[in-house]
Order: sequence, then C-alpha cells, then structure tokens
Amino acid sequence: MGEKTTILATGPIDQVAIDILSPFGEVLVTPNGEPESILPLVGDAIGIAVRGGGGVDRRVIEAGQNLRVIGRSGVGVDNVDVKAATRHGIPVVYTPAAGASAVAEGAMAYMLALCKQINYWDSQLKSGNWESREESRPADLYGAVLGIVGLGNIGQTLAKLARPFSMSILAHDPYVTPQRASELGVELVSLEHLLARADFISIHTPLTPETKGLINRQRLKLVKHGAYLINLARGGVVDSLDALYEALKEGVLAGVGLDVFAPEPPDVSHPIFQLPNCLTSPHSMGMTEGAMTRIFQSMAEDMAAVLQGSRPRFVVNPEVFQDA
Repeated sequence: MGEKTTILATGPIDQVAIDILSPFGEVLVTPNGEPESILPLVGDAIGIAVRGGGGVDRRVIEAGQNLRVIGRSGVGVDNVDVKAATRHGIPVVYTPAAGASAVAEGAMAYMLALCKQINYWDSQLKSGNWESREESRPADLYGAVLGIVGLGNIGQTLAKLARPFSMSILAHDPYVTPQRASELGVELVSLEHLLARADFISIHTPLTPETKGLINRQRLKLVKHGAYLINLARGGVVDSLDALYEALKEGVLAGVGLDVFAPEPPDVSHPIFQLPNCLTSPHSMGMTEGAMTRIFQSMAEDMAAVLQGSRPRFVVNPEVFQDA
C-alpha cells in the first residue's frame, strides 16, 4: 500500500468502523455523498464506505483504479452500481442483518402509534379536550391481519414481534420458501391477496426494477378499507405520495407511516404531510444506537476481510470470488 492509501466514507461513520479500517489507510469523509464529490478523491482509495445518502456510480468505480472493496452501511444497495463493481471484480459488502431488529421495532411502533391514535390523543389532551375520549375509537393489533411485503431479515423479525399480539401473518416474497414461511407461522400469498386481506401492510422489500412503484394507485384500490400502510423500505417502492394521499383522503387507508421517501428529503409542502393520520420520520427507524454500532462494525469487518485477502460474510456480488 502506498503512502496515500485512503478509505473514503460518503458520510460520517462510527468510531468502531474507523478503528477497524484505519490500519489499511487514512479514513476520509467526502464533502458530501454525491459522485461528483467522491471522484476527485477516489484515485488513492482502496475502499469506499457508502452511507445512506451517498452514491457510488460507474464513473466512481472506473476512476478508482486502486479500489478493492465497497461497503454499504445498510441492506439496500440501490445507490451502488453493483454491476459496474462486479465487472471490475470489486466486492460490495453490506449489512443485511445488523439493523433488522431496529427497523422491525420501528414498524411495530408505527403500527401501534397509528392504530392507537397516539398523536391525536396527545394533541387533544394538551388542547384541553378531555371529552375527546368519547369522540373516537382506536383500533387494535390483537387479532388483526398483518401483511408483510418482503420477508427478508427485517420482515422475518417483524413476524416474530407480531406473534404476541395474536396477529394472523401474511407475506408476499417470491424468494422465500414455503418451508421457511411455515417455520415463521406465516402464510405466503400473492401481493393482491395480501392487500385485500391485511389490516396492516408493512413494506420491507428492497428497491429493484421489479419492486419500483410496486404499490401504485391500481393496487391501492385492492386494499382492505381502513387498513394501515407502513413503508420502512425504500420510498421508490411506493409509486407516489399522491397515490397515498388520495387513499387517505378517500378513507381506503386509515393511516400511513413513512420513514422513506423518493427523493430524500421529501418536499414537505405536499398535502400528505398536513394529515394527522400520516406519521413520518427522516429515514431514521434503523438508526438506533445499538443498530448503528452493529451495522458499522459488520460493514467494516467485511471490508477489512476483503483487504486482508479473505472472504467477507455478507457480499452482494459473490461471483467476484469465483475465480479467486
């Protein structure tokens, strides 16, 4: 390794990751996560740690003549050109399991807050309206039907968390075997069947060409009247905020919980952000203290494994090791 060997981070990373990676080179944080900010610095980089808001495109990969590994501090890799990395023999490591519990807990928090009308009751009490307790009836998780779109690590963890509420659990995921679903006590169904039956719809699928716009106006027409929809996956899985707004105004959806948007940050002048039954957060449900420590440690350890000539635990494109 030359004197100028560096490892770039497209945003701040925890000290645990810096401690693991610094023996391989100086860890530098780029001015921002955009490719234009990374390009001037990538020539000396042997690794890039990609935060959620950053992106590594084909230009960055081709300019990184010394690049040996790309790390992603999360499960989604839609902001990394994996095909370009694979063509250049560069492993892309990610953290599919480290933050699963935090995101699944976030989904439960959204479901409970929405159906129990926490925001509504809080505002009514603080405004002095004690009699509001007679004006509305919250819903229950107990005995309701939960529909999970995407039964990966997060979806499976959510299924386990929902068990004590005696929820019936449906899931749509073409990549999960019936045996695994049975082990989780989950019924695999088509997306259309899930939307028609579920009282709570929780989205946990990655953003791919197949899932982009998966929840659109046409499919929202299939939704069980009065259902709740939570999206903690990627904003692009939902066709548009307009479609959700219309479903809320028409009463098709009783409430929506959104942690992700397309683009991010969203334009908060959109009317959906004025609705009391639309709860939001800034792509933060997976950013608990414990989850972030696990995520950064997992990413850094796998990046270090590649730099040491070993095979990482979690790699998006394992085919780069076939000829190694």
